[in-house]
Amino acid sequence: MVLSIRSLTKSFPGTRALDAVDFDLAAGEVHALLGENGAGKSTLIKCLTGAYRRDGGEMVLDGQHIDPRSTVEAQDLGIGTVYQEVNLLPNLTVAQNLIFGREPRRFGLIDAATTRRAAREMLARYGLKIDVDRDLGSYSVAIQQIIAIARAVALSGKVLILDEPTASLDAREVEMVFDVVRGLRADGLGIVFVSHFLDQVFDLSDRVTVLRNGRKIVTAATADLSRVALIEHMLGRELEDEVETQSAEEPDADRPAFLRFEGYGRSGVVAPFDLGIAQGEVVGLAGLLGSGRTETAEMIFGVRPAQTGSARDMDGPLKLSSPAAAIAEGFGFAPEDRKTDGIVADLSIRENIILALQARRGWARPIGRAEQNRLAEDYIRRLDIRTTSREKPVGELSGGNQQKVVLARWLAMNPRFLILDEPTRGIDVGAHAEILRLIHELTEAGMAVMVISSEIDELVAVADRVIVLRDRSHVAELTGPRVTGDEIMRAIASEATDRRGQVPA
Repeated sequence: MVLSIRSLTKSFPGTRALDAVDFDLAAGEVHALLGENGAGKSTLIKCLTGAYRRDGGEMVLDGQHIDPRSTVEAQDLGIGTVYQEVNLLPNLTVAQNLIFGREPRRFGLIDAATTRRAAREMLARYGLKIDVDRDLGSYSVAIQQIIAIARAVALSGKVLILDEPTASLDAREVEMVFDVVRGLRADGLGIVFVSHFLDQVFDLSDRVTVLRNGRKIVTAATADLSRVALIEHMLGRELEDEVETQSAEEPDADRPAFLRFEGYGRSGVVAPFDLGIAQGEVVGLAGLLGSGRTETAEMIFGVRPAQTGSARDMDGPLKLSSPAAAIAEGFGFAPEDRKTDGIVADLSIRENIILALQARRGWARPIGRAEQNRLAEDYIRRLDIRTTSREKPVGELSGGNQQKVVLARWLAMNPRFLILDEPTRGIDVGAHAEILRLIHELTEAGMAVMVISSEIDELVAVADRVIVLRDRSHVAELTGPRVTGDEIMRAIASEATDRRGQVPA
């Protein structure tokens, strides 16, 4: 083995990110490292590359015990990394990027001719004939990724870590990068491949290791794993012989859609889809991390506006070109990362709650302090936000109470359509139950709700209909008695799902 990791442990305040994880990488192997959010993939990579110091365990590279204290030291040991976002300098030439920090010199000055010649020789290994005097930023992302790989291999040469390298590439560009990776594998390089695209994992990797909640769940030859088995390992849920149904009845097919999206999509983000949403309906979005769930929500809310298709309500077309435009149409969006994108930690509960309503009214019509106080007290009571005062900074609340404040912000605006992205992530059991109860109350009052969740049982509990996504495409729609954990997992795993959710048994 070129790399052997044993009992790797890393903890942060309140959580154990890695719990005695073992991992092996052979020379001439592409080893896929998989897992959902919080599984421990990034922490393992950061320990290996010197960004984090491990708490316990050992790492052996080519028979030598290693303990890199920085990414530069890891590179010197032979470990290179290429990330989803190319970490090179787009304003420098290709040659300058490839040779940066190792420039040949003549009479004390950089030898430009030798630099260009060395760059051409490096790229020739990958079948890439391009003008190395052009700025890196003038080339496509796929070309930039190959250049990043070439630099990483030149600097390291034993282990190459590819962390979501194809997330921004189309199918042709993915194959271009994969050809390069296959060539490196044939040359004997050990390659760690992190990806959320299962088709790519099965196409490229020799072995797979799955992490979940900081622990290694399985390592197996890719050829010996079915898609269903792999997803079961990732999600920690096995397909049951008996299917528990949420509802014995199909939803009311005659209930009109008050929102309709047709051919709605954005290149490189989500493939065009059709979707109708009725008043009082909960539409769930299911799929693995990176499948396009959050991207769908962000596109509907105008964070990354659609490039194709149309959106309309019962009164006519909608132009959802920005979050402000979506808010003006009565849309709300509680994002997945409440600490970064949801709460304003230093502002009070009162100030956080009135933000969306104030944005909808416009800053020329400020909400008076008395009304702010009334709204804050009303939602503190209705949502049972545990606090000593409405003036308490939101950053001092528990995760569950922070989530309630984010929900209160949108409810104060009285939206007609509310998008909830992982609404119960990182909160305690009591708050979890309260938020699911609140979703039911909102839909009973006529609000339409979209719930994105990696917890399949949560979707089964709240959704009237579940849209399944895979590889940035809407691939199945499950309704009524088909909204079960087993059906959702089969749709995620299936390679032959059609838009109506017809999944092979």
